Amino acid sequence: MPTLWIKNARVIDPAAKRDRRGDVFIVDGKFVTSLSAAAKKRAKKIDATGLVACPGLVDIHVHFREPGQTHKETIATGSHCAAAGGFTTVVCMPNTSPPADNAGTIQFIKDAVERDAVVKVLPTGCITVGMKGHALAPIGSLKRAGVVAITDDGDCVQSNELMRRALEYAKMFNLPIMDHCQDASMTQGAVMNEGIMSTRLGLRGWPHGAEDLIVSRNVILSAYTGAHIHLQHISSAYSVQIIRRAKRRGIRITAEATPHHIALTDALLAGYDTNFKMNPPLRTEADRKEIIRGLRDGTLDCISTDHAPHTDYEKDKEFDFAPNGILGLETSLAVSLGVLVRQNKFKLAHVVDLMTRQPARILGLPAGTLAPGAAADVCLFDPSEKWRYDARTGFSKSRNSPWSGQILTGRAKTTIVDGRVVFDGGKIIAD
Repeated sequence: MPTLWIKNARVIDPAAKRDRRGDVFIVDGKFVTSLSAAAKKRAKKIDATGLVACPGLVDIHVHFREPGQTHKETIATGSHCAAAGGFTTVVCMPNTSPPADNAGTIQFIKDAVERDAVVKVLPTGCITVGMKGHALAPIGSLKRAGVVAITDDGDCVQSNELMRRALEYAKMFNLPIMDHCQDASMTQGAVMNEGIMSTRLGLRGWPHGAEDLIVSRNVILSAYTGAHIHLQHISSAYSVQIIRRAKRRGIRITAEATPHHIALTDALLAGYDTNFKMNPPLRTEADRKEIIRGLRDGTLDCISTDHAPHTDYEKDKEFDFAPNGILGLETSLAVSLGVLVRQNKFKLAHVVDLMTRQPARILGLPAGTLAPGAAADVCLFDPSEKWRYDARTGFSKSRNSPWSGQILTGRAKTTIVDGRVVFDGGKIIAD
């Protein structure tokens, strides 16, 4: 493994409150503070003039579809998407086929990661058996198998009593619970946000109250049990306000926002384009602005993509019947920079924090830092490069992106994992 010397970068390391021009040094896959004169001569030099060097991006909410749905994505192709987007650590959801509710399936995923992944892919396990919401999965066994959290993402545990018991066990095993907040009784047949646009389009609406109720439930149960609950893909302004009040009371709640919920609204569904259909749905401009406010003041802790690949033939259906979800890993950085930095005047270091240190902190992952001795995971990106994203030529097996064909600004140029360059010059670098 070569010694690396990244030169002349704008180095942003939120964990160390570092944002200044400088160099980054890597020896044997770890960060070091400096190199000797002899080591500098031997080092592989990367000229990062005009680029930002930051910790490798961290995404704690992706769907890689393996096992069982590999026509949509695989561990290999999903990790290629991640590397191309500047991500070095991702956490994959357990709604595979079969669901990851037992140690055997977790081991299958870990074996695929070891064999095929170019970035660090960490598994989660199910809260309930088969994600059916009726009986708890073997949480202790899942912990021993190596999951970093438990979640029924894609489905929400509807039973308050079962969720309470899950939290008690999760706390016992020091595992966060990640919850998709949705009261299913209020969303039967719903396909988009309930409001003026759903009425105009003649589509069944999904009220934000379906999210707000479960967010409130989770706040109460977290206070009751003392367990950590991470609230996934918050989309409702009122949910943001609930979380803000809960955090002021010291309740162990964290929450995430997605690039699509800070960038898009339900007005974009006017053409019935299923690439704008997702769960939770795109909501109103007022919701979008409150989510951004939540990211600004720390109510929402991080940005996660909810990368959810689907094939063309699955998405190319009547709006009611198309599956929810969009691609996100290759466009996340550019969309987040565009909305937060250029439109809403966030500091660049703040956005880097939301995509590195903060998601790592939520799940206690050894990532999101350039500290000496830490694993040398690095994202080099150009914050001002304009480029056209084309999902047809991207790294995913699927093409379902609302940003395909658009000009974006900000692009990952080089991705380094454990001191090894895995993406550079628009290409995946194989061993």
